[in-house]
Amino acid sequence: MTAYVAAQFTIHDQERYLRYARAFAATMEGYDGELLAADVAPERLEGEWPHRKFVLIRFRDAEEARRWATSPAYQEISKDRVAATVGTTLLVRGLDAAA
Repeated sequence: MTAYVAAQFTIHDQERYLRYARAFAATMEGYDGELLAADVAPERLEGEWPHRKFVLIRFRDAEEARRWATSPAYQEISKDRVAATVGTTLLVRGLDAAA
């Protein structure tokens, strides 16, 4: 079943975040994932949202998403993202086609 990694965050150290962003695409190689959205100014339609950036990545399934997120390559660059941002990352399971 398709799974998504959704992240919402605010960047407080632009230089360190850019170092992370430059290395991000290479960490996706070899994983069945696709970056679907990365927006620094999403339009809030309702409710409160304290962050500035939203990212959405689609994976074949939750196992593949976890495999990427825990990979040595991603773990190495994520140190910069964690240090440069405040936010939340979620693993969201997609709907089964039969649902």
